[in-house]
Amino acid sequence: MKGKTNKFKDGTTLYLSNNNTLIDSTKVKNNSFEFHTVLPTSPLDVFLRTKNYSHYRYLWLENKAMTFDARKTNFKNAIVTGSKSEELNFNLYKNTDSLTDNEILNLEIEFIKEHPSSIISASILSSNSSTLGRNKVQNLYELLSEENKNSKYGKQIAQFVSLNKELKIGDHFIDFEMLDNTGIPKKLSDTKAKAILLEFWASWCSPCRKENPNLVNTYKKYKPKGFEIFAVSLDGNKNNWLKAIKQDHLNWIHVSDLKGSNNRACLIYGIDEIPKNFLIDKNGIIIGKNLKGLTLKNKLKETLK
Repeated sequence: MKGKTNKFKDGTTLYLSNNNTLIDSTKVKNNSFEFHTVLPTSPLDVFLRTKNYSHYRYLWLENKAMTFDARKTNFKNAIVTGSKSEELNFNLYKNTDSLTDNEILNLEIEFIKEHPSSIISASILSSNSSTLGRNKVQNLYELLSEENKNSKYGKQIAQFVSLNKELKIGDHFIDFEMLDNTGIPKKLSDTKAKAILLEFWASWCSPCRKENPNLVNTYKKYKPKGFEIFAVSLDGNKNNWLKAIKQDHLNWIHVSDLKGSNNRACLIYGIDEIPKNFLIDKNGIIIGKNLKGLTLKNKLKETLK
């Protein structure tokens, strides 16, 4: 890929990554750069950025000659040629800045219906599985081409449809087992308490970290009365996960399979954003969802009489 930038200093490093994994890097000279990268798969969704993230662009690369031209536009809206996938993706989102999340989702659904063979459709459906719910996802999945169904995104969608239970208040919790932060397998059903908060979070989630001091305070108050927290992390990096546990003084049960949003429990419980939680009583019944701060304390006061 040959690229052109606007007013970049010579020596500026550009990084190319996929799923937070660095693929390649290069330096800008005379407002020009080149990547000679053999992609692990094609098409591949990547994140192109400067070191401090002041300039960035999401795009779909293909193992073909491509151009990137940001001379007359900002970096995010650079004109990219050579990738049919990127052309489709750019056209899908180019006029969405003023749209609501729901309006964008409707556009994405129509895109899936119109482009069942595009890898972008599989990617979109995988990303929005929890938001759309099992039934809608299954119907859209059936429209995808066989190649898309066999892609990594297609397999993620199939796993979601297989695992997701669309749990609501009044349902019995669904059990699962995962390694804890010391490498020991832990089952949700093995947690003995009068009330268990099944908490979904991650070290990189700012709202989660902001809520953690409230959880620490609540835990100290109600742990002696039979309260426990079973925290599932959507982290992909173990060191970041362990560091956040220590920094935030989270002295309860922690588990993760380090698969990010493809975490098995995340798929079972249909987690589309974090933080999210389920409060489970001593009989295994879900008695509350997404309880925070004073709302959680009041519910625990009522439950742990």
